[in-house]
Amino acid sequence: MIHQYFNQITDLLKTVEKEEKKAMADAAQKVAEAIQNGGIIHLFGCGHSHILTEEVYYRAGGLVSIHPIFHEPLMLHEGAVRSSDLERKNDYAKVFMEEQDIRPEDIVIILSTSGRNPVPVDAAKMAKDKGAFVIGITSIAYSSSQPSRHDSGEYLYDAVDLVIDNHAPIGDALLSHEKVKIKFSPSSTVIGAAILNAVFAASIKQMAENNYEPPIFLSGNLEGSDEHNQVLIDRYRERVNL
Repeated sequence: MIHQYFNQITDLLKTVEKEEKKAMADAAQKVAEAIQNGGIIHLFGCGHSHILTEEVYYRAGGLVSIHPIFHEPLMLHEGAVRSSDLERKNDYAKVFMEEQDIRPEDIVIILSTSGRNPVPVDAAKMAKDKGAFVIGITSIAYSSSQPSRHDSGEYLYDAVDLVIDNHAPIGDALLSHEKVKIKFSPSSTVIGAAILNAVFAASIKQMAENNYEPPIFLSGNLEGSDEHNQVLIDRYRERVNL
């Protein structure tokens, strides 16, 4: 099973690299332009998708200009079942999205592998209403296999400006065994983390080639990092809640 999981994740990563190369390059260009123009990158996801918003936040070697949109009832620690129920509620996104400081110069990345629940769809729509460019990371195959729960019948891929398909299988699970009735071992977190870090890496390269110094955190465990990081923290503190 260990060998099979690594093999299937590797195959999936290769598929995403090949099939989503242009979408990821387009996303990287938008990210670079946003940061160069004084914007920031917001990320939002419900349930396990929110893990990816933390993956790239306040991260050594990562961009400083990252703002995760945290709404704790939609995370797991206040009740996993409750968070799933709330994600299915139309218009619930208004509870936390209206107050977000999202500006036209910003990018908003919405993460939802199934892409069918109302909260991510509404979050994308509200971000677009605020003028931001919105990127969705989702599984088109998974979404297309299930009816939308949004009142409009739309999926996340309908509500965003740019779609990156994580190519997760229907149900997200990769593996099967003759003595196990259902498939197991999810893929979307591993693949999503790779997509985000690849996009941001490409955006950093583009900023550098545009003679703009990318705002990158140094590991706090390296000597001399405090001074480097403090300058960036002071620049972005108010917008990314540092």
